[in-house]
Amino acid sequence: MHVFVTGASGYIGGAVATRLLEAGHIVTGLTRDATAAGALARLGVQPVVGGLDDADLLAEHARRADAVVNAADSDHRGAAETLITALAGSGKPLVHTSGSSIVGVGTSGEADETIFQEDLLDPGSTWEPEHPVRRARVALDRLVLAAAEQEVRTAVLCHSLIYGDARGLPRDSVLIAALVRQARASGVVQHVGAGRNIWSTVHLGDVADLYLLALEKAAPGTFCFVENGEESFAAITEAIAHRLGLPGPRPWDPDSADSVWHPQFAMHALGSNSRVRAVRARDQLGWRPRHHSITGWIAGADLDGATRR
Repeated sequence: MHVFVTGASGYIGGAVATRLLEAGHIVTGLTRDATAAGALARLGVQPVVGGLDDADLLAEHARRADAVVNAADSDHRGAAETLITALAGSGKPLVHTSGSSIVGVGTSGEADETIFQEDLLDPGSTWEPEHPVRRARVALDRLVLAAAEQEVRTAVLCHSLIYGDARGLPRDSVLIAALVRQARASGVVQHVGAGRNIWSTVHLGDVADLYLLALEKAAPGTFCFVENGEESFAAITEAIAHRLGLPGPRPWDPDSADSVWHPQFAMHALGSNSRVRAVRARDQLGWRPRHHSITGWIAGADLDGATRR
């Protein structure tokens, strides 16, 4: 296939583009960064410099391709609408990237037993998250799924906390990098509140494998959570402290003035629970993730790279 990948110089998009190339596909990759174009070309990606607001450019490359992966921005509705319009009536795959923060519960660093299943976005479901940003993302996910009625073979992959070394250009997992930057800035590793809050997790290599399977096998209108295990932020930050040789982890108050985290990001991301189960990826697409331990990965990771990039 010839696959058009948005966000090809990013953490997820770069891994997907690399995996597609390994599988023998041709990849055209959109990047906002003109300086990244040469590096993408050296990887084997045909670079296109532009942004998600360049509707004509998006539509042109979507129509040229056999399939599209939208991995640039989970919240850019205009780009999704452009891609859907360009592909309408074609039967081509469109795999859209979302994130499991949509089911975030709690903000104080305490554990929550709620585990979300994949039927929450099935047709007829009226489920909505409480936070307005999350509601907007869910509305966008539903828009993409509904495009199956326009003869677009749509799938939404909703990721949990992704970890693992970048497989394309150098990039970092958002939440892990945020914890490391805070630790280096303050000299001590911290977590929100008691750190008992739990996130489902998944390795970047397994994520890339699932995109390939979704392009090949996903039925129109498929919604999948993406996870293979879960861990508390107390355990994650303890592993970071050990790896960096820093004190901690210690509880942190989101209202503290000495933090590199924005209070809203700290509470609604680092302080929340996001627990999901990836049943459809395994049962319907045959996904068999190989990596199981975020703390095991942290033990051998170059975490200092997260603060140098």
